Amino acid sequence: MSAQENAALVEPWKELWNNDLSLTEKIIAPDFVAHAAPITGSGGDEIHGREGLNQWVAGIHTLLSDLTFSIQVGPIATDEYLVVRWQARGTYRGGFPGAPEEAIGNEVAFTGTDTLRVADGLLAEYWANADSLLLVQQLGLRELPTAA
Repeated sequence: MSAQENAALVEPWKELWNNDLSLTEKIIAPDFVAHAAPITGSGGDEIHGREGLNQWVAGIHTLLSDLTFSIQVGPIATDEYLVVRWQARGTYRGGFPGAPEEAIGNEVAFTGTDTLRVADGLLAEYWANADSLLLVQQLGLRELPTAA
């Protein structure tokens, strides 16, 4: 696909992260791979397939109510890759490992940069680079949790 066609995937990608999971079938390749560890410190460092992505997105929305993503920079697109910088805002509703109960209700904001590989018009691979430390500091933690 052309860079311009790939750039058009940014809006549905953002809306997917805004919890419109119906978009997964339309823009995500069946063999999708995300190279990112969940911010809760659980699991591995890859997420596989459409269902894996949906579970990841839904999990983040479970932790943060009224979570919304907006685009700050981009898209920057080539015939194979797409890069976008985003900001997320939401209200913590509890459930993050190690976060004190007093953090419930905190409004949080954090940023990140997504690098996506496009294949046959679908998002096939994803490298996430989010400022997770900034997020957990807003929950009263000093560091990211580690896997048990």
